[in-house]
Amino acid sequence: MKKILLIEDDTALRENTAELLELSGYAVFTAPNGKIGIEKAKSEMPDIIICDIMMPEIDGYGVLENVSSEERTKHIPFIFLSAKTEHKEIRKGMDMGADDYLTKPFDEQELLSAVESRLAKASILKSRDEKEQSPREEDENPQNLNQLKNFFCDEGEVAHFKKGETIYKKGAHSNSMFLILKGVVKTHTMDANAKELITGLYKADDFLGFTSFDDNIPYNETATAVEETEVVGISKIYVRDILKKSQDVSLELMNLLTDNLSEIKQQLVKMAYSSVRKKTASTILQFVEIMDKKPGAALRISRNDLATTAGIATESLIRTLSDFKKDGIIEIEGRDIRIVNVESLRAID
Repeated sequence: MKKILLIEDDTALRENTAELLELSGYAVFTAPNGKIGIEKAKSEMPDIIICDIMMPEIDGYGVLENVSSEERTKHIPFIFLSAKTEHKEIRKGMDMGADDYLTKPFDEQELLSAVESRLAKASILKSRDEKEQSPREEDENPQNLNQLKNFFCDEGEVAHFKKGETIYKKGAHSNSMFLILKGVVKTHTMDANAKELITGLYKADDFLGFTSFDDNIPYNETATAVEETEVVGISKIYVRDILKKSQDVSLELMNLLTDNLSEIKQQLVKMAYSSVRKKTASTILQFVEIMDKKPGAALRISRNDLATTAGIATESLIRTLSDFKKDGIIEIEGRDIRIVNVESLRAID
């Protein structure tokens, strides 16, 4: 019988939820606040923890941080209960490592589905870990970059993001690495003057979110979907193990990341020395290539993203776009930009 630890300060909700879970065949332990919840997590070693966010003594964030820092309890699936519907509150919990969240009030099926799916995932991961600890044949490991991408697709967790949604935030724990399946992603940070700087643009089939394999350092930039995007994420621990076992994959990945750094360096040089017109033209062409737009197709991208990628003020970019329109190089319809004369755009210096 699977054991569930329910941490909730509302007595009626705690008792009703515990009864529901018990009727569904689970052994349930309860705690009225975060402090007692932490103690029970360590003494009872539950299979899953369901925890309210706003509680006396220690809140839900504190409980998650505590159990995640202990070797014995860090792998226990964690579901947040929250009366708050603000996206930032939910995202904060997920960034800290929570597996799921339920917004109160929730119905019976919603609760049971969340519990069942997270227990199933934990069982799969445990089985996979045990399998990886046993000797594996060499040909079971990815032997090249394409096989590594297939490994991401087969073993990773797919996530969907709408335009403008954050994939990961600067400062969040870098537990996962990603492969973009669809869409375009920008990475960005803030300079000393709180101005956004776009540090990279990534398209389908690009890797994203690489940090140190040995140290659990935080992401040093934020990744945001430029358009509707689908990514598949996988623990960097798995990727590290693959790279240890396959020299060819390591070398191919190293070459890929080196090429990416060279492209970023070239972009920075252009930003530093090119004219405003050249920066604008180059950036438009870069977005067309990244977003895989056909000749004459509309390019819908925010003026702020264009300006920050080009390294110029938004006002300067808008004036330059207006000049390009007067010269018959582009057409502008609302937020859409359509290239009329691509050769003229490339020739701008």
